[in-house]
Amino acid sequence: MTDPSPDRHSSGARDDAPPSGAGWTWVLLAAAIMVPGIVIALGGVPLADPVRALAYGVAIVGAAFLLSWAAEVVQLDFSQGFALALLALIAILPEYVVDATYAYLAAQDPAYAGYAVANMTGANRLLIGIAWPMVIVIGWLRFRRATVILGTEHGLELIVLLAATVYAFTLPFRGEISLLDMAVLVSFFAFYIWRVARMPAEEPHLVGPARLIGSLAATPRRALVALLAIGSAVAILLVAKPFATALVATGTSLGIDEFLLVQWLAPLASEAPEFVVVALFAWRGAATAALGTLVSSKINQWTLLVAMLPLVYSVGVGAPTALPLDDRQRDEVLLTAAQSLFAVVLLLDLRLSLVGAGALFGLFMTQMVFPDTRGILTVVYIVLAAVVLLISRGSALRAFAWLRPARAAGSGESG
Repeated sequence: MTDPSPDRHSSGARDDAPPSGAGWTWVLLAAAIMVPGIVIALGGVPLADPVRALAYGVAIVGAAFLLSWAAEVVQLDFSQGFALALLALIAILPEYVVDATYAYLAAQDPAYAGYAVANMTGANRLLIGIAWPMVIVIGWLRFRRATVILGTEHGLELIVLLAATVYAFTLPFRGEISLLDMAVLVSFFAFYIWRVARMPAEEPHLVGPARLIGSLAATPRRALVALLAIGSAVAILLVAKPFATALVATGTSLGIDEFLLVQWLAPLASEAPEFVVVALFAWRGAATAALGTLVSSKINQWTLLVAMLPLVYSVGVGAPTALPLDDRQRDEVLLTAAQSLFAVVLLLDLRLSLVGAGALFGLFMTQMVFPDTRGILTVVYIVLAAVVLLISRGSALRAFAWLRPARAAGSGESG
């Protein structure tokens, strides 16, 4: 993440005041809350499904926080564009592991194919419906800035996201996610990474535990980052499968729709740390960096997360095959694609206003409270996207400015 203000510090890990040692307390707390879930997973402790699901979910939250801090500090060793993409990728690693678990189990039980799609669509819609508006609202409450403006360098992300979104519309009509789809979506992500890796480096602005870790000397800093990343990844791998199955069993035992539980609760647990990190940045006045990181996260989820499903499913089956989509899953993917289209169109002029954020949040909450409105809301998203594109058809070309290297890219925020 970068500091959008013109003021730069001599070190990406330092600020005007020395980092607070309280950050170590948060690191230890995040590590500590992983322990019960790991112990239960390794020891096979006989507990009720809701209790096990809670313990595993809390462990994933703790691991995700550690991963997020490690990913932020990684920016000190890579170019800014590549580091932001890497940050977004690592931050949602728990989401990948949980969703991969459902896809793998689908080879033995077809019901899990629905849970894999539910988790993927829920993660994508939560990001746009909750996290994007959250950044705008925090900026308005804190600084009375009704609009967040992205720099032209973020146009690349939006065009890649638009391409992936347009392609995603084909999935429901074909009724499957195939290995060919995986190849196409991975190529989108590879192109994105190749382009951002060539962008100029900027010093990151670290906060909280990440800033404390980043203040260490290079060798101990890199060792600690590696330890946090590896330890968190191992913890997630240990609890991901039992969490996935316990969550489904919890829905059954409590009489809750397992599809909806997997769609919203699992992604919320794995993405909570990312929401906290971007909220902190927005609160500190770095709403541009926060929104830019969320756009990058959306690219990760809408390309690699979707692409992973047929690959893992094929591994579970033991032969190359496509992940089938039933009618409900087709509707979910179509709604997710429509929401993504509306969100990208809103940002094509490289700005997101309080009104646009309100529309994203309002439509998201409508389909959360009234899940049977999926078909209607899909049409609403598409119609609104067309209306916004028609109204802002001139300024929408700003997202393509990155194609002109000679033009200086700037960023900032206005109210």
